Amino acid sequence: MRLGDAPESGNFEDRTGQSGGGGLSLGGAGGGLFGLLAQFVLSRFGLVGLLILGLGYCALSSLGGGLGGGSMKEGPSQLDPNTGKFMREVLGSTEQVWGDIFKKAGAQYTPTRLVAYSDYNQSGCGAAQAAMGPFYCPTDKQIYIDPAFFQELSQRFQAPGDFAQAYVIAHEVGHHVQDLEGTLDQVGSAQARSDKVSGNQLQVGVELQADCYAGVWAANAKDANGQLLLEPGDVEEGMRAAEAIGDDTLQKQMQGRVVPDSFTHGSSAQRMEALQRGLKSGNPGACNYTR
Repeated sequence: MRLGDAPESGNFEDRTGQSGGGGLSLGGAGGGLFGLLAQFVLSRFGLVGLLILGLGYCALSSLGGGLGGGSMKEGPSQLDPNTGKFMREVLGSTEQVWGDIFKKAGAQYTPTRLVAYSDYNQSGCGAAQAAMGPFYCPTDKQIYIDPAFFQELSQRFQAPGDFAQAYVIAHEVGHHVQDLEGTLDQVGSAQARSDKVSGNQLQVGVELQADCYAGVWAANAKDANGQLLLEPGDVEEGMRAAEAIGDDTLQKQMQGRVVPDSFTHGSSAQRMEALQRGLKSGNPGACNYTR
C-alpha cells in the first residue's frame, strides 16, 4: 500500500505501556453460544485460539462474565514506531474517505478513536484483553487493537501483508460507521426479539457489512498525489485474511466440524465476497447485508 506520506490521524492513543490486573471470566448468565465456544477454544487452543474470535464490535459484552477489573499502571510504550505510524496512517485515510462519503450524502462524519494496547486494558464495554482480538465499542465509540494481533494474523493464520492489517482496522471503522448510521442499535433491538439462530444470522449481516465497508474504504483511499493506495497484490492479501477468519474455516480448525447455525461473522466465502463487493463497487450502498 502507498502509505509512506499519508496524513496521520490524531485520533489515536497508545496505551501499550499500561498494565494491570484482571482475569478472563467466561461464566455467568448471558454467555450463550459464543461463551461456550470461547470456553472450548480456551481449553483446547489457549488464548491464541480465542484471539481471532473477538474480531467484531463490542465482542466482550457477549461473553457474559466478561473480564475482571483491575487498576492500570503506566509504563513505557511497547508500540513499534513503524506499526504505530501505519495504524495512524490507515486511520487517517479512513477519516478522509468516510468524511467525503458522508459529506456527499449531506451528513458529517464523526471519527472514531483507535486505542493500541497490550495484554489488558479498559474500554467502555468492559475490560479489554489481547485474547479477544480487535473490537469496536459503541459505548465509547472507540476501536481497541493489540498490535500483536497483526503478527498473529500473519504467522498463525497465514495472512501477511500491510493490506491484510489495514483491512482489520478498516473493518472496525466499518462498525463505527454502522454505529453512526444507527445500524448497530437497529440490529441489537432485532436480536433482543430473536432466538439464538436468528440473532446469529443478524450478527453475520453486521460483520459482512463491515467487511464490505472495509472494501469501500480501500476502493476510495488515495495518497497525497491522488493515486490509489492499493498496489498489485494488496487485494490478494485482503482475500487471504478474509478467508482465514471465516467462521467455517475457524470452526473446522478448532473443533473439526462446521456448525452454520453458530456462525457470527460469516463463512470464508461470504467474507471474501463482502470485501470484494466493497472493493469493486466503492459504494457503501452496495453493502446491504443488514437489510
